[in-house]
Amino acid sequence: MKTILLIGAGKSATVLIDYLIKESEANNWKFIIADSNRDLILTKTNHSPFAEAVQLDVINDEQRSKLIQRAHVVISMMPPALHFLVAKDCVEYRKHLLTASYLDDKIRSLQDEINDRKLFFLCEMGLDPGIDHMSAMKIIDEIKATGGKITSFKSHCGGLVAPESDDNPWHYKISWNPRNIVMAGQSGAVYKENNEIKNVSYQQLFDVSNGIVYAGLDSLAFYPNRDSLSYISTYKLPDTATFIRTTLRHIDFFKGWNAVVHAGLTNETDTVNTKGLTFKKWSEPVNHFVTAENEAMLRFLGLFEETPVPASAKSSADILQHLVETRLGMHSGDKDMIVMLHEFVYNLDGEPHSIQSCLVAKGEDSLRTAMAKTVGLPLGIAAKFILDGTLQLKGLHIPTSREIYEPVLKELESAGIRFTETRN
Repeated sequence: MKTILLIGAGKSATVLIDYLIKESEANNWKFIIADSNRDLILTKTNHSPFAEAVQLDVINDEQRSKLIQRAHVVISMMPPALHFLVAKDCVEYRKHLLTASYLDDKIRSLQDEINDRKLFFLCEMGLDPGIDHMSAMKIIDEIKATGGKITSFKSHCGGLVAPESDDNPWHYKISWNPRNIVMAGQSGAVYKENNEIKNVSYQQLFDVSNGIVYAGLDSLAFYPNRDSLSYISTYKLPDTATFIRTTLRHIDFFKGWNAVVHAGLTNETDTVNTKGLTFKKWSEPVNHFVTAENEAMLRFLGLFEETPVPASAKSSADILQHLVETRLGMHSGDKDMIVMLHEFVYNLDGEPHSIQSCLVAKGEDSLRTAMAKTVGLPLGIAAKFILDGTLQLKGLHIPTSREIYEPVLKELESAGIRFTETRN
């Protein structure tokens, strides 16, 4: 019996689990879900007979290897640092592997073995990265096929709160890993604009609100993501004058988060003595950055309260994460929203043209979120296509080739994840 193994049943796995239970029932496949918390798995499977829940300590070599040997396709939803443990076993036992995380040097070091053993490893198969690659490459390939030359490419994506659930001054709620929110942008960013390389430091990243010009998205702004330049060759756009990948937030978010960053409250390398420490005392550096525009936001986050910080906190980042989770968490009836916008400018027959391609997706509730849907479904669809023979590629990939993006985007459309294009 063909078997899919999912390792990790956290926030982003909920819709993926729903999808693979349904496909396993329809195709008579076996679906195994492994996590350190077996009870968490059972809450998401509703004790379905088509899903086997297994408690797993992923760093236990014996437990992990025995489980991977049972599978044909493995999906790792673990934190990125743990993917390599899973990947090594997948190579050893000749199993295909899917992840939603960025392809890193450790996984790249396995490329020769992946090729030699005719395996298919697909990384960056989530939302961003993932759906962004597929939807962008589809348009890039179409423009090139007509003889067009792309001069500017901008790709924006953000996990946001849906307007009907937007009830706080940050206009933001957490729908994914809260630690990633706290640490976002710490490495700064580099991108290409008008044939110039732009380097932006962490302290500068949230200084300027770059507004989005698109109907219905007037309240959103972006900050550049990490290293956009590394994707120029991936997207095969070496001569493009502007190339940038960004993260979207409500424009007001920048006003508050900029103060938090400049105050050093995201620091995870400092050592905090929590004995007798209150949030107000800990956050004193932020007082230098309080303005009329952000005071309500910082107060809502709890920075000025006289209550004790968590005794378990080791760093400022730990304390901030606690506040973000408690003050910006989603309630049971809340809905999140994903917005992705690609902006192309290209020349064709001597004339300038533009394309804006936009995805807006809303979650059902705080469990089956838009984030869980857009991160999980590409992985589930790819796993299905490997087992049913639709995907027959071998080697180490991210989803930029037509063989991957065409069938996956088609199925995503049937699940309601579709883009709207505006062409000029």
